[in-house]
Amino acid sequence: MKTLNNLSKLLLFFPAFAFAQSAPTLQELIDSALINDGTLTQQTLENKYTKLDDQKLKDVFLPKVEVSGKAGYLYTSAHLKSPEINLPAVPPIFPGATIPEGQITNNLNISGFSTMAKAEASVLLYSGGKVKYLKEANREKNISENLLMQKSRDEIITEISKAYDQMALIQESKKVLDEAKKRLDINRKTADKALGYGLITPYDRKKIELAQATLDSKLVEYEGKKELLITQIQILTGIERERIAQIEPQLQTISYEVLDQNIENRVEIQALEHGIKATDYKIKAEERWWVPKVQAQTSVSYFGLFNNNISTSKELLPNTGKKLDLNPANINVLPLVQAGVGFKWDIFDGNEGKHLVEKAKIEKEILENKKRDASKKLNLNLANNQTNYTVAQAQIKLKEKSREIAKEGLEQVEKEFRYGTKTSSALIDAENDLENAELELQNAIFNQRRSAIELMKSTQNLQIQKL
Repeated sequence: MKTLNNLSKLLLFFPAFAFAQSAPTLQELIDSALINDGTLTQQTLENKYTKLDDQKLKDVFLPKVEVSGKAGYLYTSAHLKSPEINLPAVPPIFPGATIPEGQITNNLNISGFSTMAKAEASVLLYSGGKVKYLKEANREKNISENLLMQKSRDEIITEISKAYDQMALIQESKKVLDEAKKRLDINRKTADKALGYGLITPYDRKKIELAQATLDSKLVEYEGKKELLITQIQILTGIERERIAQIEPQLQTISYEVLDQNIENRVEIQALEHGIKATDYKIKAEERWWVPKVQAQTSVSYFGLFNNNISTSKELLPNTGKKLDLNPANINVLPLVQAGVGFKWDIFDGNEGKHLVEKAKIEKEILENKKRDASKKLNLNLANNQTNYTVAQAQIKLKEKSREIAKEGLEQVEKEFRYGTKTSSALIDAENDLENAELELQNAIFNQRRSAIELMKSTQNLQIQKL
């Protein structure tokens, strides 16, 4: 029973293991590269600043609550100097008198321990309309940044698809070399027989051996290129080398027709348009610098004075011999409530608001100029990519015809070589012609795929399923 359970676990594990070791699809390579790309990650992190600014603008109208307090020793001293005092007469008891100015001087000292506490709440009621426009500007900026991230994604897709096609090109080249090696092996056996019959010279036999050695060298070079390409894909995607090595893509042409010559859908243009809209809102926001801001505020305060002492340095009245020395009861003031609405109105801010408006207008002009320049370049890019795609299509037909002629030529030379009417040099030349024709055809297909992808990007229509 235990053996049966272990066998069941092994059978369950095997499909998962087999899937883990399967070759990744192009879609998986692209998805992994999008996650692994440093530039796209950096753009995503920078976009978080914009989202954070948006959240800050939303929180502007939330109430703010602040609690503060302090305690300490309080001491103050005031110097008192009496003015001129006229005492009225009270007949017949008091005839009246005048006390000259400065006759009575004294220092009044107050000391004790003081405590204060305050809870204050405030809320912005009206920002002068500035926050509303800043929120709109931030929204447009966020859209612009996301569009630029789409451009980075397209570049990553282009890079991965190129590496994927290079893997297919190398494998197709390997097939061409293997076929050439098989033919040379057959022709070497023929040469061995021809040498025995005296139909060819040992030199002719050696030339075939040299051609085989050359093919072996090309196969070694192929392995080196393949390992380098596997390393490149691993760095771009983070997928294991063992899985990448199992990729066996087919190198096929991409059929694409431009139905809309408009480049306005390009993310570069869209990003600049949203950037221009953002500066429009920013201008409106800066133009509100002079509008009053309104805020509601309320507070509750407490004040306390403990171990108080109020004294004078001299006697209160001349010739009485008594100074002031009081220790009043502790003083507590609670609650001290304040509530109201206040406003701030910048009548003149030293032209700071005006300068900010001008700065925002310059930013808009810069973006508009960038858009005009980008439109010219993207239209030229579309025309260039359309031409490259047409030329690449024609090149495939040309290379197919060249391969067909080279194949027929090699078949004819092989027949004549068997009958001794052609030398090994002619055979090797025909073999090289076919090999080069087949490799050039594969390169033409590779280049056609590159031109098709660039043409798709020209009208912002890059379709992964077509790759």
